[in-house]
Amino acid sequence: MSLPAENPRVRVDLAGRSYDILIGRHLLAEAGRHLAPLLPRRRVLVVTDENVAGRHLPALMTSLAATGIPAASLTLPAGEKTKSWPFLEQVVERILSEKLERGDAVIALGGGVIGDLTGFASAIARRGMKFVQIPTTLLAQSDSSVGGKTGINSPAGKNLVGAFYQPILVLCDTGALDTLPIREMRAGYAEVVKYGLIDRPDFFEWLEAGAWRGLFSGGPEREEAVRAACAAKAAIVARDEHETGDRALLNLGHTFGHALEAITHYDSARLVHGEAVAIGMAMAHRFSVVAGLCSGQDATRVERHLAAVGLPTELSAIPGWNAMPDAMIEAMRQDKKVSQGSLTFILTRGIGRSFIARGVEEAPIRAFLEAESRRG
Repeated sequence: MSLPAENPRVRVDLAGRSYDILIGRHLLAEAGRHLAPLLPRRRVLVVTDENVAGRHLPALMTSLAATGIPAASLTLPAGEKTKSWPFLEQVVERILSEKLERGDAVIALGGGVIGDLTGFASAIARRGMKFVQIPTTLLAQSDSSVGGKTGINSPAGKNLVGAFYQPILVLCDTGALDTLPIREMRAGYAEVVKYGLIDRPDFFEWLEAGAWRGLFSGGPEREEAVRAACAAKAAIVARDEHETGDRALLNLGHTFGHALEAITHYDSARLVHGEAVAIGMAMAHRFSVVAGLCSGQDATRVERHLAAVGLPTELSAIPGWNAMPDAMIEAMRQDKKVSQGSLTFILTRGIGRSFIARGVEEAPIRAFLEAESRRG
């Protein structure tokens, strides 16, 4: 794979709702210049969290002010539990109290939690506000900020309340990743490498061969990895915006992973989303081996790469894990891909050969989960 030109751009092609993803360093400082042409009224509310506010909010507010864009800000607690009804209400009420109109914009400055929450609030406040994503984590830059999935969690499961609502612009300042804790970088990497495992084996091979180290250290591989992930997702979203077809492939590892998050009650001390996805992808490959779909060599290769990066691949890696297979299956029954009561998984015939498997019977899943609980 070749390395990108400076500040690459990816287009999400959705007819009248198309938008650009800009990727590169210093985009926070240039945000006002990129936003001004898209905002006829030029008034915004920036929603962020306590971790991000101290690092990046001043630069964004300065950039907006320099371009003549009046901006208010709302800082929320960090963590998955913020993606919930009480904080959704808080964001919506702040939009209304600021007297923002439909031509104004709401900016999500942060990771996937802030992006999903703010996007959903933007979708429902005044029946739709302009919405901008400025993701500051690797997970959000490479995956969750793109494609218009917004929402909150429910006690019944992850992302069960929400809407498809596209942003008008995504600004991925890769310099923001310089301050990201290593655990969050690793968690985000799970969503990056996922695209290679879905249908781009050359991308997986490039990462596996050592490009992942440049991504982590801030070399040019970082921009190329984010660009490649965004381009892969943009292509699928353009074909299937509302996940009625092959957009479900983007959930590789997520049927298992979301169940793990629900069972651990979204406790980030035990498990964060990218770690759950990493375990889920490893499990999807191992189950594919058990089902006779995938070679054990490919599954082992995936596990070894995830482990080399520092990601977990086993249930035993989750602190205090003691859930029974029935609890896992019950959690998976709340997965959004369930159809007519039958489980759906993203399985694989090998690296880069994932497919949607509908109507998977519970008996082999239960047997697999029992075996998984004895691993490690």
